[in-house]
Amino acid sequence: MIMSSVEAPRDEATGGLLGRLLDGLPAEAVLTDPDVTASYANDMASFCPAGAPAAVVLPRTVEQVQHVMRTATALRVPVVPQGARTGLSGAANASDGCVVLSLTRMDRILEISPVDRIAVVEPGVVNAVLSRAVGEHGLYYPPDPSSWETCTIGGNIGTASGGLCCVKYGVTAEYVLGLDVVLADGRLMSTGRRTAKGVAGYDLTRLFVGSEGSLGIVVRAVLALRPRPPAQLVLAAEFASGAAACDAVCRIMAGGHVPSLLELMDRTTVKAVNDLTRMGLPETTEALLLAAFDTTDPAADLAAVGALCEAAGATQVVPAADAAESELLLQARRSSLVALEAVKGTTMIDDVCVPRSRLGDMLEGVERIAEKHRLTIGLVAHAGDGNTHPTVCFDARDPDECRRARESFDEIMALGLELGGTITGEHGVGVLKKEWLARELGPVGLEMQRAVKQAFDPLGILNPGKLF
Repeated sequence: MIMSSVEAPRDEATGGLLGRLLDGLPAEAVLTDPDVTASYANDMASFCPAGAPAAVVLPRTVEQVQHVMRTATALRVPVVPQGARTGLSGAANASDGCVVLSLTRMDRILEISPVDRIAVVEPGVVNAVLSRAVGEHGLYYPPDPSSWETCTIGGNIGTASGGLCCVKYGVTAEYVLGLDVVLADGRLMSTGRRTAKGVAGYDLTRLFVGSEGSLGIVVRAVLALRPRPPAQLVLAAEFASGAAACDAVCRIMAGGHVPSLLELMDRTTVKAVNDLTRMGLPETTEALLLAAFDTTDPAADLAAVGALCEAAGATQVVPAADAAESELLLQARRSSLVALEAVKGTTMIDDVCVPRSRLGDMLEGVERIAEKHRLTIGLVAHAGDGNTHPTVCFDARDPDECRRARESFDEIMALGLELGGTITGEHGVGVLKKEWLARELGPVGLEMQRAVKQAFDPLGILNPGKLF
């Protein structure tokens, strides 16, 4: 990770910024110590430059956020909104002289309604905290990024994150019904609804989801909930090749099955997880497929899917006996990123989503790229929706290996586009994929995106340098 060592500027050098901020904020909400503000400079992405903030502000109220934005507009100071900084694209990285607006202290669950099946929350609520809270009411909030124990709802909305559940339940955008947003000039706008249906006007709510804080600051969200499903059961299937595992995925989806989870781990990832956790996963396999069902009769569903896996060439199919065994398998999948980081010390995590029918081509292409660049690339995938995460493992202290890592990363994104996919399924664009967003959108699409940005943020102070 690249971080500027420039110290935060003094107040006289920022046109009275700190004084203006403190006029409407408690002193403890404004951080200026360079050693402290430096810790807010970047998210978890590699190869994404970050600057030195002039200040970090941690508001607790909507009015305090409005004050920050009015001050920033008056002084033409950039503002970078942040959640828990678990992102993987540099979308939360600071720019020199900016105000970092950390929303983690706005962490209240304001309402849970079992009748309307909604929750109303502030942006700093942690995903897992919300999931457990609604669970006490017999409800379920499906989006579950791998970082769900630490990532915030605001960050999930900003990057339109997904997770393991998407094959059945969809991504974050499908659960955001309405938003309260502080605009660049400090005005407060409400979008969307809290009703089950609503088509009044342009869908501005969906416009903000995935906008990476470049259009406004989300300060409240109305989220859709579902009835809590039965505990899921998981099946593990081993395959002698990635192609066979991808064939099984295609058979499962073409057969009309609706798993609550369909995940793939390649041999490199399985070994890394074993090295880290000592879970004893089968390292003789080339690809491990995890399928889960949360239906009323999950054992029957797993049996049907197990037969399809065997027809595709699975060497072994093992259904979990109970929820405890299922959770152990899911923990193996959730440990993948940390395990791959331990291989060489640094990772670049790609986020290419391709049509399910091209998943096998994606795996084969990544293998070729790894061989070409003499790199270890572990691949995990939300196989049920075609979202792959090829993870390049490299030594950040080796300049040549860093160069090869970056080149392989770009080649993987190019491969995804060639296969009819997209450069990001859930991690966002941020700094890391700006060039590739332009390639995917094309000149007309990029022009229209910039026009939207101009309409909401004419001064360009909201998260500048991100997306495009």
